[in-house]
Amino acid sequence: MDFRTIIKDLSYDLLKRALCTDFPSDVRVALEKAIEKEDSEITKSQLEAILEDIKLAYETERPICQDTGVHIFFVKIGSKMQIDLTLIEDAIKEGVLDATKKIPLRPNVVHPLTRKNPGTNVGKDMPYIYYDVLPQKDYLEITVLPKGAGSENMSALKMLTPAQGIKGVKKFILEWVAENAKNVCPPGIIGVGIGGTSDIAVKIAKEALLRPLSSRNTDPEIAILEDELLNAINSLGVGAMGLGGNTTMLDVHIEYAYTHTASLPVAINFQCWAARRATGRVYPDGRVEFIEE
Repeated sequence: MDFRTIIKDLSYDLLKRALCTDFPSDVRVALEKAIEKEDSEITKSQLEAILEDIKLAYETERPICQDTGVHIFFVKIGSKMQIDLTLIEDAIKEGVLDATKKIPLRPNVVHPLTRKNPGTNVGKDMPYIYYDVLPQKDYLEITVLPKGAGSENMSALKMLTPAQGIKGVKKFILEWVAENAKNVCPPGIIGVGIGGTSDIAVKIAKEALLRPLSSRNTDPEIAILEDELLNAINSLGVGAMGLGGNTTMLDVHIEYAYTHTASLPVAINFQCWAARRATGRVYPDGRVEFIEE
């Protein structure tokens, strides 16, 4: 079985789906509901333009946004899946190369200091791949999360003290959102990571963006906090594209990890309205399945 070619082709297809043809249905529905909640005709027109953009991207098979992002992959390997792990990274990179040329995608990836651009969207640690294990599963699951710079640039990490507690968590998030929401092409999604260490908090904040909208954390206290923050953020009145309105964010998702008794890390990762993501699975017989949302 030529898993390398299968994974390369899947990576290409996932990028095309995420960036062009298969906008997540939960995000589209949330945008439609946001129109119903708006009083301002200007704000409604902005949301309607977003929905029209999604429609045109599907019809023309061209990217929804000119910023096709950097490409973050989440790879979950079934514990019963027999595969050479060394080929996964190479195959994904080849898929990104193909997508950059054929879709095409804007070449966003540059050296951080020299700003040299290879024109391929491939470089050191890019695309970036997070690995995890799926216990007792016999398939490989790949999710792509294209991240544009506008939303990613507004990310934040703060090392709170345990004494600041949940009030400090709320204060940090609300103040940061109030200052920066207008810059992330709202209405979008906020991923929050609480706990772990600094790097763990940032990672799980990004993972929080992968959850379906309106889903809630299984921890009751975290779920309550998600609702409280969403209501508070939408009361800020920033609105679509910062023009004012009732929907500044479509949802707030929080993931958490146990942490050191002396620590309270909190990370924020924004996603713009173009909350692009796509997931597919590869089975031992080479069969590929796309996970529809």
